[in-house]
Amino acid sequence: MKRVRPFLSLFCIGLLAAPMEAQQPAASKPAGDLPSPAPKSVSSVVLEPKPQWHDRFTRPYRAKEVAPISLSNSNRLESLIRAGQLYLSLSDAIAAAIENNLDVEIARYQPRIAQYDLLKAKAGSAISGRTTGATTSGGTATGTGASASAAASGGTVQSVSVSMPTGGASVPNYDPVFTGNLSWGHFSAPQVNSFIVGTSVVTSDNTTGNFSLSQGFLTGARAQLGWNNRRTLSSSARSDLNPSITSDINLSITQPLLQGFGLALNNRFIRIAKNNLKVSDLQFKSQLITTVTTVVNLYWDLVSYREDVVVKQKALDLARKLYEDNQKQVEIGTLAPIEVVRAEAEVAARQQDLTVAETNVLQQETILKNYLSRTGVASPTLAQARVIPTDRIRIPQTETLPPYAELIEKALAARPELELTKIQLENAQISLKGTKNALLPSLDAVAYFRNNGLAGEVNTLPPVGGAPAFRNVDAYFIGGWGTGLGQLFRRNFPDYQIGAQLNIPLRNRSAQADVISAQLQLRQNELRQQQQINAVRVEVQNALIALQQARARYQAATKARELAEQTLDAEQKKYALGASTIFMVIQAQRDLAQAQFNEVGAQSVYARAKNELERATGMTLAANNVILEEALAGTVSTKPSPLPPAER
Repeated sequence: MKRVRPFLSLFCIGLLAAPMEAQQPAASKPAGDLPSPAPKSVSSVVLEPKPQWHDRFTRPYRAKEVAPISLSNSNRLESLIRAGQLYLSLSDAIAAAIENNLDVEIARYQPRIAQYDLLKAKAGSAISGRTTGATTSGGTATGTGASASAAASGGTVQSVSVSMPTGGASVPNYDPVFTGNLSWGHFSAPQVNSFIVGTSVVTSDNTTGNFSLSQGFLTGARAQLGWNNRRTLSSSARSDLNPSITSDINLSITQPLLQGFGLALNNRFIRIAKNNLKVSDLQFKSQLITTVTTVVNLYWDLVSYREDVVVKQKALDLARKLYEDNQKQVEIGTLAPIEVVRAEAEVAARQQDLTVAETNVLQQETILKNYLSRTGVASPTLAQARVIPTDRIRIPQTETLPPYAELIEKALAARPELELTKIQLENAQISLKGTKNALLPSLDAVAYFRNNGLAGEVNTLPPVGGAPAFRNVDAYFIGGWGTGLGQLFRRNFPDYQIGAQLNIPLRNRSAQADVISAQLQLRQNELRQQQQINAVRVEVQNALIALQQARARYQAATKARELAEQTLDAEQKKYALGASTIFMVIQAQRDLAQAQFNEVGAQSVYARAKNELERATGMTLAANNVILEEALAGTVSTKPSPLPPAER
């Protein structure tokens, strides 16, 4: 046994000194004490102060600062403004939203937070759950006014909660902890029997210096290495050494064998934190899809409102022409004056329609500019600029769509909320293992080793009772602190002890209840996952049907507009020949205006239906050429679209 002792001591000391990275599962090792960096946004970078010579020692105890938020927009919007007009393509609108939209910028913080939650988990601390992120759930808005567009532009935003473990044995602290205690004290102890110590009052001056280093390990073990020192100067005449120095080096190790044992249990916070890194990326992707979907809807709504202005202007022009023609006929006496009044009333009605259409455009421009800017319309240049969309809604002659089964397969593979739910279930399974572990009795293997040392000077106080001033003190103990330290490292006076501690809860009702409750919640989440899959299937099918309906509506509206044009032309010719009335002409003009309005509305509904199908199948980012890595970084590499040739 004596031969084994030195090697056992060295092994235990080396175990305590081993870096924590070697104790944790293989993973990407962060630089220094920081996690591996997330894609950097301007406002989410941790500020690093100027390097100092003492950084190596003081860095863990100084707070790191995050850069202040940035409310400056990218220069994309400014570069597209010419002569007070903002020429905006759909791709430019999406890129500007990715770079400037505050919802997207807020979502960029989540991956960074998740990185530092992982750092916290690696230290052995539990991480708290957060309710973050966004997912969209569907429906295709069919409103044609600016207020309807604003209300329905983003879909339904639902919060996503990240599940955290609550049960199971506690996790050790994986960061080494150094503890020191330095003290000096004067103590007085009256004695009931002066014979024992040679005086009625014993006074002593004690100087203490105790130090320890403790650390936990992924197996559940906890170890502590201690070094204790005490110098005592006493008034007792009975002590052979005065002052005396006692010192010891001790190592204690506790290893759970049942409850709290194992890598799978003690690294569960780390595994969940790594899963939450994926969750944070999926939450950002969900928010990005929400934003892009909203921008597309807002953009096509603006295009439709501008088309509606053109329709209303044409209707006003027709009404004015009829009014002017009637005035001429009244002047030459071929028409009753009442017909001029009717035509003038129609002009007023068409003027009101045009005013409403123009204000709808102004409202929609304001909504869109606010969505594409970090400061809304606070910038005078942006606030006063009129938005000129350069893209038009194109409806193909034929619609080529994948089969329904293929669309469902794409949706189930691409929808981020389904992947997020899958990860949450995995986190719940990890947590359940920890909860089940708490059912086991507590059985710990305990080992304790200590080396003792004693040194001091021969007591010079006169012996009690007038005996000769002679003390028989072993010369091995005479000396100072170095003498005692030498005894420690030579292991002259060793102690060692091994044993086991057992704790058995006889009824264990609390742990049983925790396990059943965790399993019931897991089953609930599994049912919610199936419910979510069913909802995705319904969304895809409804979006597909809505697209087919929108296409049929557009075709019917186009045909109705063509017939209304022919009807008006016929009524105007009949009216010129005296075979029709002014009422019939006005009615034909109204019918044409309504048919043109319906056609523009059908185009908007089709664009929204196409956008909704892309969202429902998880293809929004791919369909709009959005690169997730660029969105995370906050910078889109696509250059702004060139200005239309006629506007140069």
